[in-house]
Amino acid sequence: MKKQLLKAAGLFLAIGASSCSSVYMPNVPNTPMLTSQGELSTSAHITLKGNASFNSAYAVTDHVGVLVSGAMMNNDSRKKDFRHNLLEAGGGYFTTFGPNQNRILEIYAGLGRGSSDRTFKDSTPEGMMTYDRQEVTFNKVFLQVNYSSRKKRLLTLFGNEHTLNYGTALRMSRVNMSEFLRNDIKEATEDNIFFEPVFYTRLHLTPNIQLQYTSGSNFGLKNRDFMTAGNSVMSIGLIVNVGGKKLRKDAPRPEDRTPAIQIPGLPKKN
Repeated sequence: MKKQLLKAAGLFLAIGASSCSSVYMPNVPNTPMLTSQGELSTSAHITLKGNASFNSAYAVTDHVGVLVSGAMMNNDSRKKDFRHNLLEAGGGYFTTFGPNQNRILEIYAGLGRGSSDRTFKDSTPEGMMTYDRQEVTFNKVFLQVNYSSRKKRLLTLFGNEHTLNYGTALRMSRVNMSEFLRNDIKEATEDNIFFEPVFYTRLHLTPNIQLQYTSGSNFGLKNRDFMTAGNSVMSIGLIVNVGGKKLRKDAPRPEDRTPAIQIPGLPKKN
């Protein structure tokens, strides 16, 4: 009887821990910065939690683009195992504007499907392990607006000047479970609407290759137990853009120059 009570207590602890995070892991939004027909953008990103996102986009015409994105994660730890897969596709409109036509507005919508499998683990004082496994498959509909700028802002790094670009992606995602199993028992499914604002900075390594830092949040508009907004986006990624317009850049002002990063012992570049 005592062992059963200890096992039940461990299970309740695992259930309580499960309410602190979400079965939904957002991917890094696709922000290709398309400018003209025939342009191709591909990218790969990794978050601090180990969620890997892969994005690709192609400009079918001068204003119509198509997107394909995927994400995956396989993270095992002492307290929790988490596996996640997502595939989504969409399309939409893009255009350039501004005095030098170097601002980019993109509006995309699409569909996705994914799954997650997480297991909370705990041990009783007698060393017995308890498990709470949650398996979810879900469907996703999203709408996002991207705004980015190719204004001339420079960073001097190791004696070389690199262009910095900035952008924002505002995404609304409706995610609903198609199946929810908890410890192999069917449970009531949940849905939620997520507002996912993301901000990113790109450092140009070459004219076609950029390094991107992304940070963002995830807000759930509905109160749910499992399909909650427990995960945010913070990642580093590599982007390759081929084709597109050779956009004019704004002339750099003194305040647009970021202080140089100099390594001791290396000669300064004039």
